[in-house]
Amino acid sequence: MPIAWYFDFVSMFSWLQWPAIRELAEKREVTLRPILLGALLKQMDQRGPAEISRKREFTYRYALWRARRDGVPLRFPPAHPFNPLPALRLCIAAGTTLDAVGSIFEWIWAHGRAADTAEALAPLAASLGIDDLHAALAAAEVKAALQANFEEAMRQQVYGVPTLAIGDELFWGSDAHAFAMDYLAHPEMFAEGEMARLGALPIGLSRL
Repeated sequence: MPIAWYFDFVSMFSWLQWPAIRELAEKREVTLRPILLGALLKQMDQRGPAEISRKREFTYRYALWRARRDGVPLRFPPAHPFNPLPALRLCIAAGTTLDAVGSIFEWIWAHGRAADTAEALAPLAASLGIDDLHAALAAAEVKAALQANFEEAMRQQVYGVPTLAIGDELFWGSDAHAFAMDYLAHPEMFAEGEMARLGALPIGLSRL
């Protein structure tokens, strides 16, 4: 089954899942698909957790707690949420390789650096072999590749990041990684018993 990972650098939970994704990618072929979370939320007419004050506070603290529990470095960038387009386009321009993705994540979430402008990302881009970052970010092929990732996410009905797509099944959230790995090892699990019934369970509408 094909495996794809949808992520956005603005998502701290994408960073928390990244070590497991990198480990998986060393054993299986994993297509890395950076996408713009804001566009995804707009498509679904939803607000992100950072746009809801109490949810924002909880989400940030929970992410930090998870990172400390799992031994993952986590330092928030100067502002959040931030515009991730420069980082996403840099990722595409650098080939969306494991090293490029890891370097960008570490820049933002391990070191707490800004990633919302070409100027902020220039030192990182140079280390990735991109000297003219403004030209790279404005390149038509870079924009087209990012748009193609988004269109594929829409085709697969992705509804959040990070999402690990295994075949046609979607596993949303860094905390669903173990579930995804169990499915990858036992793909028949959704065709049996209660798992199969849940796939066809009708929606019950309560009367208010």
